[in-house]
Amino acid sequence: MNIKMLVYILGKVLLIEGVLMILPVFCGLFYGEREIIYYAALALIYVVAGCLISLMKPKNMTIFIKDGCVATALSWIVLSVCGCIPFMLTQEIPSFTDAMFETASGFTTTGASILTNVEALSHTSLLWRSLTHWIGGMGVLVFLLAVVPMTGGSNMNLMRAESPGPSVGKIVPKVRSTAKMLYLIYLFITVLEIVILFACGMPLFDSICSAFGTAGTGGFGIKNDSFTSYAPHIQWIVAVFMIMFGMNFNFYYFITTRQISKAFKISEVRVYLIIVAVVSAIIGFSVYGIYGNVEETARHSLFQVATAMTTTGFATTDFDLWPSVAKFLLVSVMFIGACAGSTGGGIKVSRFQIMFKMIKREVESYIHPKTVKKLHIDGKTIDADVEHSVALYFFIYLVIFVGSLFIVSFEGHDLITLFTSVTATLNNIGPGLALVGPTQNYSFFSDISKWVFIFDMLAGRLELLPVIVFLTPATYKGIVKKARGIRG
Repeated sequence: MNIKMLVYILGKVLLIEGVLMILPVFCGLFYGEREIIYYAALALIYVVAGCLISLMKPKNMTIFIKDGCVATALSWIVLSVCGCIPFMLTQEIPSFTDAMFETASGFTTTGASILTNVEALSHTSLLWRSLTHWIGGMGVLVFLLAVVPMTGGSNMNLMRAESPGPSVGKIVPKVRSTAKMLYLIYLFITVLEIVILFACGMPLFDSICSAFGTAGTGGFGIKNDSFTSYAPHIQWIVAVFMIMFGMNFNFYYFITTRQISKAFKISEVRVYLIIVAVVSAIIGFSVYGIYGNVEETARHSLFQVATAMTTTGFATTDFDLWPSVAKFLLVSVMFIGACAGSTGGGIKVSRFQIMFKMIKREVESYIHPKTVKKLHIDGKTIDADVEHSVALYFFIYLVIFVGSLFIVSFEGHDLITLFTSVTATLNNIGPGLALVGPTQNYSFFSDISKWVFIFDMLAGRLELLPVIVFLTPATYKGIVKKARGIRG
């Protein structure tokens, strides 16, 4: 394992976090809030520490997939730990466990919260809380790839470890250029949403925080009722942008390079949009009697399907009061999630596509035993390694889900609360049903359960395997042997 390279990456991550923490300082200056003292001090400490740690650039810049997994997991842990400190210093979230839960929920774009009164936070902390979504949405290491040159396949190994989806490809010949392109698209759509929301009457601060939450598909609101009190046209705009950020970013790359036909040939995007439309229509029929108005019914249905499937977590209504069929469909799309290569969470549409193709091929092999059939998506052959990784993902997902549900079941709450709380954290959604519904929060859980949820949030955001590799003792055998050799 390339320890020097890991330390170098962590130093750069800390530096990036320190620089980004300056934004809440400017916000606090504008509103004249005392909390900026803590944010300014921490920003300075993180920048200096990050510079010192990454001062010595390793001669060997190579990092392989195992190292990439460890670097990714460690980076997100460092981000969360360092990001939660300002909440504790300002006493807005004095408990370390609660502050860590809130911050991990932010960076992993989950949106689950322990806060009972969000509006009591300072503007400084509200902006930092929302900014964690934006940072985590595309991934801090993807940003790092855009500015730090690496060799030996290091770029792709880091991107594979952090990027959502069953496989990661380059949209342009160089991985570094891919990372730059992804962030430019991400930044452009974020700014576009801020401008549109502000132009349509939303206050600038609200527009910025809402856009950060939408872009990262995170769902931290700055009001206790999330989006319920905002005007209908604002809710429509946010619903559309949630759907946009849940789409594979390859789609936008093809659009920007005027390869329109290629963009609409991405089957995952088509399936994703079809699911959103069909589920929204079914839910609309089931809840029409509650609202009695076509526009309101359509708005709430589309918004909640968009927020559930993209795992954003905003809410315009208490969907926990909806009929069972509507709640069942919402929970179902929570599992499906958004597209690979998007900022959304969940299992991902492409994994379900591949899994269904694998099942179909297996059934056909029983009917025609001598037939050898390769699987294809968008005209490309699916490698056996990808098939294996998808099957492995589903198995690991099931093990973590059942294990987490077992541990939190000792809380003694009702099964719907427990089931949807694990679903909401592992799929990076935020709100669930019953006691963790859209009008509730996670504050009543014990510290043990909160740490289980923190693990689930990190595992879900990092696509399970990087966290598993990080926690596997065999990963560090080489380091242990070296340490023993030095002592000997």
